[in-house]
Amino acid sequence: MGKLLCRDGMLRLAANVRERPEQWLSRLIFLLGPWVSFWMVEILNGNDVFSDLYSWQVLMNLIWYYLLFLLCRLILGRRRRAAATAAGLSFFVGIVNHYVLRFRGRILFPADLTAWETAANVADAFDFSMDAAIRQGAVLLVAYLFLVWMCVPQRKRDKLPRWLAGLLVLVEVGYCFVFFKTEALPALGIYTQQWVTQANGFLLNFTVALRYSSLDKPEDYSRGQVLELMESYPTEAGDPAARPTNIIVVMNESFADLTIFEGLEVSEDPTPFLHSMKENTVRGWMYSPVTGGGTASVEFEYLTGFSTIFQPPHTVAYQLYAEEGMPSLAALAGSVGYDSTAFHPYKSSGWNRPIVYEDMRFDHQLYEEDVTAPYLIRRYVSDQSDYETLYSITDRAEGDPAFIFNVTMQNHSSYAQGWNNLEKTITLPTEQRTADTTAEQYLSLMRASDDALRDLIAHYEQSPEPTMIVFFGDHQPPLKNAFYEQLYGKPLDQRTTEEVLKQYATPFFLWTNYDIQEREDVVLSPNYLGVLTAKAAGLPLTGFMSFLSQLYEELPVITPVGIITGDGQAVKREELTEEQQEWLMAYETLNYCGIVDLDDEVRPMFCLD
Repeated sequence: MGKLLCRDGMLRLAANVRERPEQWLSRLIFLLGPWVSFWMVEILNGNDVFSDLYSWQVLMNLIWYYLLFLLCRLILGRRRRAAATAAGLSFFVGIVNHYVLRFRGRILFPADLTAWETAANVADAFDFSMDAAIRQGAVLLVAYLFLVWMCVPQRKRDKLPRWLAGLLVLVEVGYCFVFFKTEALPALGIYTQQWVTQANGFLLNFTVALRYSSLDKPEDYSRGQVLELMESYPTEAGDPAARPTNIIVVMNESFADLTIFEGLEVSEDPTPFLHSMKENTVRGWMYSPVTGGGTASVEFEYLTGFSTIFQPPHTVAYQLYAEEGMPSLAALAGSVGYDSTAFHPYKSSGWNRPIVYEDMRFDHQLYEEDVTAPYLIRRYVSDQSDYETLYSITDRAEGDPAFIFNVTMQNHSSYAQGWNNLEKTITLPTEQRTADTTAEQYLSLMRASDDALRDLIAHYEQSPEPTMIVFFGDHQPPLKNAFYEQLYGKPLDQRTTEEVLKQYATPFFLWTNYDIQEREDVVLSPNYLGVLTAKAAGLPLTGFMSFLSQLYEELPVITPVGIITGDGQAVKREELTEEQQEWLMAYETLNYCGIVDLDDEVRPMFCLD
C-alpha cells in the first residue's frame, strides 16, 4: 500500500510539472536565490565559498539566507517580488560590508550600526570606486534578477496554506530562539571571529556577533547592589604633588621573558637590560587574559579595569561592547589636565581602535602613517622608531602634562619572515630549534626590543621633566605547542593550573626618573595595572578603582584560565572559597554595570566627568 501511495504521489507530481512547468521553474529559481546571495556576499567579503569556508560554515550561512527569502515570501506573497527583494537586500548589505572591510580591514559588526551617523559624516573622505569584487557581485545579482524576471508573473497574490505558513513562521522563530537564546552555539564551539573576521562567512559571523553582543546579566544583579558598592568605595582625590609631567604606557607586542621556563636553553640572555632594572622600579609579572594573540583584550583590561573573565569566550570588547563615554584611564588622566595620545605604528583598521579610542576620550590618535622615516625590522616599524615618536610627542608638549598609550608592532608574528634589519643574536639547542624553527627569530626580536628599551630609559633619564614609564608585554608569542612542551618538559594537557598560567605571564615594570620605592616580584593581571599606574602617578581614583584596589588584596590575578589568590595559590574559578566567590560576584556586578548599565545615577562610580 505504501509503495502504491508513493508511486501515485510521484505520478501526480510529474503530471503537475508537465502541466505547469513555469510554476516549477519559478519555484526552482526562488530556491536558487539563497545560494546566489550567499555566493555574491562572500565575493564582496573576500571569500571563496568553495575553498575558504568549512562545510558547516556554508550550511549555517545558507540557513540564514533561506530564512530571509522565506520571510520575504511570507510578507510579499509573490515569489518574484520576494526573490528580487531578498537578493537586492543581500547585495546592499554585502556592499556595505565590503566598504567597511576596505576602509577598516575587518567586516561589519552589529555595533557599527549604532555609529552610522559618524560614518556618514566622514564618508566623503573615502574612495567608493568600484573594484573587481563589486563588479563580480553585481554580475551575479543582475544574472539572478534576469532569471527572476523571466519567470511568468503570478496573476494574484499566491497565498500559502495556513498550515504551511504557520509551519514556516514556527521554523523561523524556533531557529532564531535556539540561535540567540540558548546555549547551542557555545555547546558547538561556535564563536564570533574577531581577529580573522571573514573566517565564518559574513552573515554567520554577523549573527554570531549579535548573539554575543551583550553580556549576560549576573545572577541577582540589581541597582541596589551597585549603589551599596558606591557608598562603600568613594572616589579618592589622589596626590597632585606626585603627578609626573609625562605618563608613558608601552604595551609591547608579544614581549615575553621566556626565561620564566626552566626548560629554555638559550645561547645568552635575550633581555639583559630588562633584568638589570632595579632603581626607581616596580617590577614583576603580569598575567594576560590571552596568549599568542588577542592584543585588544589586554588593552581593554588595562585601560578600563574591566575583566574578560566575564565575557563569552573568544569575544573582544573592542568589537562588541565599546560605547561612547566608557570609563578609561585616558579619561581619568584628562580629568586632571593631561593631554592624551593613543599611538600604534600599524594600520588604524585593527581591532576597531579609532572608534574605541574616541569612545575612551583620547585627545589624539597616531598610526603608522604618522611615523617619520621609520626604521623597519622585518616588515614592521621597529621599537626604536616607535620610541623616537614618543620622544617627539613629549618634546612637543613642552612641559604640559602628557598621557601616552603606545601599542608597539615590531614583535608581531609570524616569526618565519625574513631577517631584514634583524641580527640573529640568540640560538637554541637542536631539539628546541627543531620543535619550532621560528623560535630563534622571536628570541632575537626580544634582544632588539631590549636594546630599544635601554635607549628609551636612557632618553628619559636625561629628561628634566618628571616622567613615568609603564611597560608590559601584551601576551606570549604564538609559538608551536611542541616548543612549549619542550619548555615545560611535559605534554601540555598534563599541566597544573599554575603551570598553565606560566604561558600567560609577561614581564611588566613601572619606572620613573625620580625617586620612588622599589618593589620586585609583583604579580597582577592587566585589569589592576591601570589602577597601579593611577596610584603611582598621584591620579584620583574612581570608586570602581578603589574597589579594584581592595579586590587586588584578595585576588591579585584574574584570568579566564586561572586565578591567583592573595596567598599565592593558582586555582580555577570554581575552586575559590565562598568569600572569594563573593568578591568575584561583586566584581562581576560592577563589570556588568560599567559596560552595559551605565547611566547618570551610577556613572560617578566609574567616571570623574
